[in-house]
Amino acid sequence: MPITNKQKVYQSVIKELQRYIEINQLNAGDKLPSERELSDKLNAGRSSIREALRALELIGLIETRHGEGTFLNSYQSFQTVELLSSFILTQNNIKHEIPWTKQIIEKEATKLAMEHLTEMDIEELEKIVQLYKEDDRLHHYFFSFLLKKTNNLLMNRIWMLLEEFSSTVPKQYYIDGFYPRLIKVIRDKDYGSIESIFTNPS
Repeated sequence: MPITNKQKVYQSVIKELQRYIEINQLNAGDKLPSERELSDKLNAGRSSIREALRALELIGLIETRHGEGTFLNSYQSFQTVELLSSFILTQNNIKHEIPWTKQIIEKEATKLAMEHLTEMDIEELEKIVQLYKEDDRLHHYFFSFLLKKTNNLLMNRIWMLLEEFSSTVPKQYYIDGFYPRLIKVIRDKDYGSIESIFTNPS
């Protein structure tokens, strides 16, 4: 499929932000170039730049503060997010696929991590469930820990990116027993039950 002018603008904005962040060693909360500066650097119209920045804000890459400018959000690596974010930004009906795709990764990560988890690791998962059982961040902390135990950096990075993007789509809720059931399956190394747990998690 040929790249449209709109796609080129999105990709150019992301690349320019990546370069600017690396050169200036920016952290979350630091200010980014203005629309005018980006327009000059990319030789693109202000309206195109504004549209691209608005899309980047929708997926959480940046934050626009009225009267102050545009600021970097909590993304740790624009290098990794560049390809995935440009794809999401330029394709229709992609956002609704994020929770489903993330769940597939979580299911496969559970299978992979099961080979490496020690009893101490499993007890740590139980502590996470107990500590965050009334907290919306439970799912994030649970699978952040689990993904690290896969020893698969690429899978971990893709999941983290989708986790960030998922803040822009309706939240997926899990039944109270999901995490204890999953921990039991992990402890028993019951690979066959993983599929059924993820089939009806909520």
